[in-house]
Amino acid sequence: MAAILAENLSGKDVMGTDGAEIGSLYNITMDFSSGALHNLVIDPAESLRNTDFEYSDQGRLLVPVERVKAVKDHMIVKR
Repeated sequence: MAAILAENLSGKDVMGTDGAEIGSLYNITMDFSSGALHNLVIDPAESLRNTDFEYSDQGRLLVPVERVKAVKDHMIVKR
């Protein structure tokens, strides 16, 4: 996948590979020592139902970055 600046991702809408709206990107977690990205932190859409993704203590979804399939107008993640 081509390099994308983090500032271009902030607030980007996130959709599932099945076309379902998941929410909007809030943040990305990473390991500071290795630089490896861990999770997308997503403000869930009100319409989101039945997800296998974990939730943070603040009620945001934690989606492993390995599930990102595409980044264009939306971020697409495997559900």
